[in-house]
Amino acid sequence: MLKMNPETQKAYLIGGGIASLASAAYLIRDGKFAGKNIYIFETGKDLGGSLDGQGSPEAGYVIRGIRMFSEEVYTCTFDLFSFIPLNNNSTKTLLDDFIDFNREIKVTAKARLVENKKIIDAANFGLSVVEVAKIVEIITLPESLLRDSMISKHFSPTFFTTNFWLEWCTTFSFQPWHSAVEFRRYLRRFIQEFPEMSTMTVVRQTRYNQNDSIIRPITNWLKRHGVNFVTESRVTVLEFTGAPNQERVKNIELEKKNARENILVDENDLVFLTNGSITANSPEAWVLWKNISIGRPHFGRPEVFCNQNQIDKTKWESFSVTYRDRAFVDRMENFSQNKSGTGGITTLKDSNWLISIVIPPQPHFINQPADVSVLWGYSLFPDKLGNYVPKKMSDCTGEEILIEVCSHLGFTEELPKILPSSTCLPCLMPYITSQFMPRKKTDRPLVIPKNTKNFAFVGQFCEIPDEITFTVEHSVRSAIMAVRKLLGIKKRIPPIYKGHKIAEIVRSSFQAISSSI
Repeated sequence: MLKMNPETQKAYLIGGGIASLASAAYLIRDGKFAGKNIYIFETGKDLGGSLDGQGSPEAGYVIRGIRMFSEEVYTCTFDLFSFIPLNNNSTKTLLDDFIDFNREIKVTAKARLVENKKIIDAANFGLSVVEVAKIVEIITLPESLLRDSMISKHFSPTFFTTNFWLEWCTTFSFQPWHSAVEFRRYLRRFIQEFPEMSTMTVVRQTRYNQNDSIIRPITNWLKRHGVNFVTESRVTVLEFTGAPNQERVKNIELEKKNARENILVDENDLVFLTNGSITANSPEAWVLWKNISIGRPHFGRPEVFCNQNQIDKTKWESFSVTYRDRAFVDRMENFSQNKSGTGGITTLKDSNWLISIVIPPQPHFINQPADVSVLWGYSLFPDKLGNYVPKKMSDCTGEEILIEVCSHLGFTEELPKILPSSTCLPCLMPYITSQFMPRKKTDRPLVIPKNTKNFAFVGQFCEIPDEITFTVEHSVRSAIMAVRKLLGIKKRIPPIYKGHKIAEIVRSSFQAISSSI
């Protein structure tokens, strides 16, 4: 525990994503830090990390992902939302706006699965008695018994052809070769959603894309508090000192515009590192973690997650479509019987690429004109040949991806109108599911590693018992833990929801997945 002196204490946050932004917010609110004493270092020009969103109607809008929230699971995220104002002139918080918006727009997916150009019964999970028993076994087994095994070790190949798996893997991005431990954590955290998996009625959404709805308001609030944003800069070295059981950061080496500077870190200053990135397109984002973990097993093993030899197992491809004509959107609304924003995910079950698409609430960008619509989609198998376009998705143009999507839906008659008035921008992400790779317990470092004094890991690649990675919740929880534990703040951290321990939830959930046996 460090001595608290918020008037002079400094905090250095490496990485400009939601983990660092949340850390800064809690340092100000709970730690009483002066914003001028908080520094956020970001290698790029923009803040927000994976919660991005940019573009224009003419060039096309781009988002690399869409986040869906649920009330039980995102307790830390909603805690953060509860004290960030919607904008500079508003008395409403992000949480107020989130609640109001989800009263207006409710998700009830009527076209969760599509096969042979027709909507099929997604409520029929198609699980056998043995497969249901295996799910129960995974949920109840201690993590230690699963070790670093893959999901596929525990299920037969037929499980991965069931509607249950298709809905699960396209909601959460799991693959059969991913970690059984992570699969178990998700089953336990989302067990209450089994009865609504096919309709996604538990899904909650932000009003706009996550950059406009989350990152911009938080960043503006931090700026008003005087937080220092140091963009286009890279921390190349963290120098540690002290006895083995009192190791602390004493120096930060910063590279900015080909110049280097050293930042001396006082023994009561804080240093938080976002170690790794799910949306980085090169191993460069992992170099600092790799360097400081040498000789420090308590800092984890980044090579387990950032491995260029396993990119085929950690990548998928997303695409953002900007429609300047309503031909596709009107046809999709008629086909699915869902207005934009109410349909959740539609998965094309017989797609070789395993494409899923989402038409979020419109407008999806603050500056989006009323006559423009935005769609987001992604593929779990971008290196397979398309069913209608005989190419790998990763080799396709945006127009070819649109042709493949429309052909699966039976919208080919509209293609002459859709293609000229649309912009489809693909994005291949080599490490997007790297945090799901099989791992040992010690491969991810604890938020505050043993034997360290003023240092914490935050983000998607630190270890939080029972918590689920690949979520905003994981990043925000790591930020709260880092701030409160290092500063000795005696304030309860929002508990992790454990629906698997509530008898009524377990009963209704397994009735749902057993009903089609």
